[in-house]
Amino acid sequence: MKMPANDDRERLQSEAEKYAAYLETPEGRLRLDLPFANLQEFLPLPPAQSSLCALDLGCGTGANGLRLARLGFRVTLLDSSPAMLDIAKHAAQDVGITDKIELKHGDADRLASLFPGGTFDVILCHNVLEFVADHGAVLRAAARALRGSSAILSILVRNQAGEVLKAAIQAGDLAAAEHNLAAQWANEALCGGRVRLFTPDTTRATLKAASLTVIAERGVRVMSDYISPRVSLSVEYERIFALERKLGSRPEFAAVSRHTHWLVHRAGSVVKDGL
Repeated sequence: MKMPANDDRERLQSEAEKYAAYLETPEGRLRLDLPFANLQEFLPLPPAQSSLCALDLGCGTGANGLRLARLGFRVTLLDSSPAMLDIAKHAAQDVGITDKIELKHGDADRLASLFPGGTFDVILCHNVLEFVADHGAVLRAAARALRGSSAILSILVRNQAGEVLKAAIQAGDLAAAEHNLAAQWANEALCGGRVRLFTPDTTRATLKAASLTVIAERGVRVMSDYISPRVSLSVEYERIFALERKLGSRPEFAAVSRHTHWLVHRAGSVVKDGL
């Protein structure tokens, strides 16, 4: 039986509010703050009268896109959830940057048809590829939407190795840990449903097929999910953030992070981050 439209809106609003609340937790803040700190190392800084444009693909509450707007970018926030876009709109109003924000309702799967090629200088694709039907097609569409070889595509995906450690260390479920060694999907704990898992090898192959060149690869949340309860994530947030930044930039630790952050250009750029 089809759910009534009003009930569906209430469910989507509840999920959006739950996600917004999660982003206020230390775990959620790290998932926002660490990738954005990585991105800023490579971000072109807009001049006073900026024509630089950014897209926050699957923007959710718009937290990352609003950060770019505060730096001077003109930002399009795209999401399939009206409830998420409503939260993003109010957040933009609260900080007085609505003139730099455009809200657009749509699916990431339809990116190729939503914008002309060469539109954006920066595209954020954070925890989106886990949910789309064809992540390779979304990456190809994102590559086409980049303005040139110097434009940046920032991608955050769920790391398969992190799911192994999560099952073993957090849940104490050795059977699940062994299963996750080869799992392509995991359960989404926050709102339910399945999410795709990624490995470095398969991601590199998909990026190459989309004519994208890796300039940096970082781990996000390497150790903070497993830290001793004797350490307060809230009180020690700055120290944990600084340590996570160091661990995430070292391949041996990044390999087991909960999320992997890829910064890429369209093929042709020669800038590298030790890769």
